[in-house]
Amino acid sequence: MPLDPEAQEVLELQAASGRPAWSSIGPVAARQQFAETRTASGGVRPDTVRASDHVIRRDGRSLAVRLYRPAAASPKALLPTVIWAHGGGWVVGDIDTHDGTCGQLAAQADVAVLSVDYRLAPEAPFPAAFDDMVAALDWASHDGDSIGIDPHLLAVGGDSAGGNLAAAAALWARDRAMNNLRFQLLVYPVTDCVTGTASYARFADGFGLTRDSMQWFLDLYTPRASDRSDWRAAPLRAASVAGVCPAMLITAGFDPLRDEGRAYARRLRDEGSGCDLVEFGGMIHGFFGMSALLHGGRRAIATAALALNEALVDRAE
Repeated sequence: MPLDPEAQEVLELQAASGRPAWSSIGPVAARQQFAETRTASGGVRPDTVRASDHVIRRDGRSLAVRLYRPAAASPKALLPTVIWAHGGGWVVGDIDTHDGTCGQLAAQADVAVLSVDYRLAPEAPFPAAFDDMVAALDWASHDGDSIGIDPHLLAVGGDSAGGNLAAAAALWARDRAMNNLRFQLLVYPVTDCVTGTASYARFADGFGLTRDSMQWFLDLYTPRASDRSDWRAAPLRAASVAGVCPAMLITAGFDPLRDEGRAYARRLRDEGSGCDLVEFGGMIHGFFGMSALLHGGRRAIATAALALNEALVDRAE
């Protein structure tokens, strides 16, 4: 399948901007640059969704989260909820950069979304982001009803590095027999900590996310080589994925992460509780968060929202 013309236009605009590579400007400047571009391309939060910021406490730590609820829902209603981890290579991004995406998911899926402002590398390397993600999941399971979350109907989700955290959190929940975790939505997730697949070679440069950028992210998040075989950082290396909750895994055809996403979907299908693999063949990495620019991004959010609604809302009725 050829590169989508809208995706090609985005790549041309990125090239024309002359923005430096993140690795050349460092994490702090990279975060500002990412915020300037990602927030706008992600579109606006729908008026049909209400958002509120909270601080949750687990294991002696405080963690900022943002809860999105359909405005039509009763304020007292306990809603099925997706615990969401934003993308950004564990180094850039936050709950603001993904505000539009989370709001759109909440509106279209008719569920609540709890966006987690997890700690970032290199200030907080592995396993800090994973620890924050599972802390949020654990909190939602036990105390989420205090802010309108149904603790019996939960899902995890995320894009890119956030998809990595969601996949690892689903394995963590499996190991604790948390039957309240019903679904995982993995959007072009990082599932391994190597950059040697065929898709990395084919799309190493010129398609948005580069192999060098991903290596920079991995070096900052997992500076110890031994951590890169840990399933919490590389879910594809888990000894088994049997018994994990069902999944939808979304990939992009022109993405360095495409092949490891396919590989994890295959393991989930063969060993786990099932996985729908949906590949948007003409899209590039990050397209899910470009709903303001790409029809493929809008279709992917609609597809994901339908899957979330079927997994959580249908189960509640």
